[in-house]
Amino acid sequence: MLHYAIVFLVIALIAALFGFTGIAAGAASIAKILFVVFLVLFVLSLIFGGIRRGPRV
Repeated sequence: MLHYAIVFLVIALIAALFGFTGIAAGAASIAKILFVVFLVLFVLSLIFGGIRRGPRV
């Protein structure tokens, strides 16, 4: 999922470079949404992975 966020970010940067503001804004917003979803899933996997293993002694 992080890969897709980076791809949309690159598309937004290239579109902004050529002056396609509508395409750049759309790709940037998709990249932001995917990045937030990736972060939430990452944090949840860290939390639930730690809970499943239990505390280390």
